[in-house]
Amino acid sequence: MMSALIRQSRHLVLPLGLTLLTAFLLAMRPVPTSLEQVLSRGELVVASRFSPTTWYQDQHGDTGLEYELAKAFAEELGVSLRMVSADNIPDLINMVRRGKVDLAAAALAITPDRKDTLRFAGDYQTVSERIIYRAGDIRPTSLGDISNRRIAVLAGSSQEEELRDLRRHGMDIQFGSIEATNTERLLSLLTEGSYDLALVDSNSWQLHRALFPELRAGLDIADQQLGWAFRKQADNSLHLAAQRFLTQRKADGSIARLESRFYGQAEQMNLYSSRSFLRHLDARLPQYAEAFRQAAEDQGFDWRLLAALGYQESMWDQHAVSPTGVRGLMMLTQRTAAEMGVADRTDPIASIHAGAAYLRKLYDRMPDRIPEPDRTWFAVAAYNVGFGHVEDARVLTQRHGGNPDVWADVQKNLPLLRQEAYYRHARHGYARGGMQAVIYVRHIRHYYDLLVWANDSNRFGANMVAMAD
Repeated sequence: MMSALIRQSRHLVLPLGLTLLTAFLLAMRPVPTSLEQVLSRGELVVASRFSPTTWYQDQHGDTGLEYELAKAFAEELGVSLRMVSADNIPDLINMVRRGKVDLAAAALAITPDRKDTLRFAGDYQTVSERIIYRAGDIRPTSLGDISNRRIAVLAGSSQEEELRDLRRHGMDIQFGSIEATNTERLLSLLTEGSYDLALVDSNSWQLHRALFPELRAGLDIADQQLGWAFRKQADNSLHLAAQRFLTQRKADGSIARLESRFYGQAEQMNLYSSRSFLRHLDARLPQYAEAFRQAAEDQGFDWRLLAALGYQESMWDQHAVSPTGVRGLMMLTQRTAAEMGVADRTDPIASIHAGAAYLRKLYDRMPDRIPEPDRTWFAVAAYNVGFGHVEDARVLTQRHGGNPDVWADVQKNLPLLRQEAYYRHARHGYARGGMQAVIYVRHIRHYYDLLVWANDSNRFGANMVAMAD
């Protein structure tokens, strides 16, 4: 009996010893760093907010300055990107603090309060905190002018921190913190008269002002640096990798190119143009929206791109006639109309379908290696100035050391085809409308962006959805 118990105890001791040894070895094994965890799972999880300045969807899917930066970072790490949306700024920051995401890329200002609990990488953009007011009201030009006036700010934003700080220093500041993710809600409340002023980031105002031509910009209160937010922990390997990435992208001009891509069109447009566009958005577009949608479906385009092109051509006027005799809503020449089988250029439905088919033809002629969105803008430029002149500009760009497959490089060389020193060596000769084509593309990009943002806007959402259905 005793020997049996001894044998049994030996069997019990061995597994127990193995268990303790295994636990000891596991405890001694190094914990994977935050960067190693991302590489191991093959996915970078990024929190952001839907906004024209951060992350939204256009004809090619997800885009926006913050999205494009995050995507490039994920590609550099060799992993996929998963974006997670937040309902408001506090929720977004809490996702980072709780470790629910790897980082937040959401145009977050680097503030003293946030640095207490978050680690930031970047300083990749500088923005101003800008006071917005209604046209006709007194323009605020000093901090004293905002006292005793109700100010709308986003809850959890750097603007809210700034106003609290001014209040702590004795200023009579009245503000309301709005639970939202983007500036549009604030500007809508200001327009409706619920508040006297709104305090927003200057970059956000730049993109939203075309949708709110009844509002004006007042004084700038302070400048802020934007950065990516990380959880504050002992391991900072992912943070350091992001800092290196953003520093490199800032140094090589990549961030400046993104700023030009997402903000360049807005800088060139005046309030009169925006006001006219919004008026025609309500008065003219609804009667043609279905034709744009059907033509886009037939040709594989976003209907809002075709609508933007149509607005640039004719302001959605089926009876429009140019000084050179080009006619109709999509401004078809006689030659193009004949090529696309259109007998009556003033027939708006036929014009829309023919214009879409012609744009598709130009798009398909572009080399397959040209990526999006550049390929689309090359096709749009060719719609205006001709395919041959665009090709000549691409050749000239390559000769000048630029990238012939990038619209930002080619648009610098297209206007040169008006000069004899350049067009006499070009296959298709003199291009009268070179600079005009550059402006043409710029305007269409801006109108397209406005249609995308209006589609998501509380002000125009129902109307836009109705037009798209």
